[in-house]
Amino acid sequence: MGMVMEVGKKVKPLGFGYPAQVRRGRTRVGWIGIGVMGGAMATRLLAAGFTVTAYARTSVKADALVAAGASVADSPASVAAASDVVFTMVSDPGDVRAVVLDRASGALAGLRPGGVLVDCTSSSPSLAREIAAAARSAGCHAVDAPVSGGDAGARDGTLAILAGGDEAVVAWLAPLFAHLGTPTHMGPPGSGQSSKIANQMAVAGAVVGAVVGLSESLAFADAAGLDARLFLDAVSKGAAGSRVMDIFGTRAVSRDFASGPGSARYIIKDLGMALEIGDGQEEEDEATALPGAALFRQMFSAMVANGDGDLCVRGLITVIERLSGVHK
Repeated sequence: MGMVMEVGKKVKPLGFGYPAQVRRGRTRVGWIGIGVMGGAMATRLLAAGFTVTAYARTSVKADALVAAGASVADSPASVAAASDVVFTMVSDPGDVRAVVLDRASGALAGLRPGGVLVDCTSSSPSLAREIAAAARSAGCHAVDAPVSGGDAGARDGTLAILAGGDEAVVAWLAPLFAHLGTPTHMGPPGSGQSSKIANQMAVAGAVVGAVVGLSESLAFADAAGLDARLFLDAVSKGAAGSRVMDIFGTRAVSRDFASGPGSARYIIKDLGMALEIGDGQEEEDEATALPGAALFRQMFSAMVANGDGDLCVRGLITVIERLSGVHK
């Protein structure tokens, strides 16, 4: 904790970072990475009364946050120098390493002792452990807190937050997390990232199985000259009816693949990390057979190869259509 010293006055502690109580108007938040997810999450903290200083490699992305009352810094280190808590929400582990650990411009270079780093990026468990160790050496704290719930969850504050790190620090962050979603402490550093990777495998399995079945049935119905909407309505009343049918069916027929849970490009990244861990490539991780994850990644990779990598995961239907000779 920092100290304030004035001539003739007693030295008193200055409330900064952990464990000073998190308070609106007092706790300063930094945000690095203000894309669709990060921008929505930072906006919620601004609306809740916290001061926010942001950094984005593309400055125009900060315009909406500035209009809402945020300040902008010219580097991650500058964000951290103005913050008690720094959130990161960037694209991949390489970006996390750059914005956090770069010796000159990274957030850890600018963060004072007591400051807290919170990485919400879907990243590598081993990198999360490395960041936690580096933060500890600097007298700071780090929590890996990837999220699940997509852009809608970010906008509505209903994200599932999978937190790894010191349990006391995760609990201390509760007043901030409360505006973003529901946090769960998953274990020591890296546990949040491992949880998110496992979550993505479950999501991919559910989506691939459901979408492949739905896609093939629609392709067959189309080839048979059936009315797709009438077909879906009819079969949804029988054994084929499911929550997936309700959510994906109508959107598949209406070709709504732009919005929804995760893009193919990002789920490929997450499944790729799962396979690296499964192969024992990450230090401290044992090899695990993951044939399902390998198959799911291959199918989503086909979306990217077809130029559809930015579509949400239900866009997998387009791959089945191409294989079936159906083009829409």
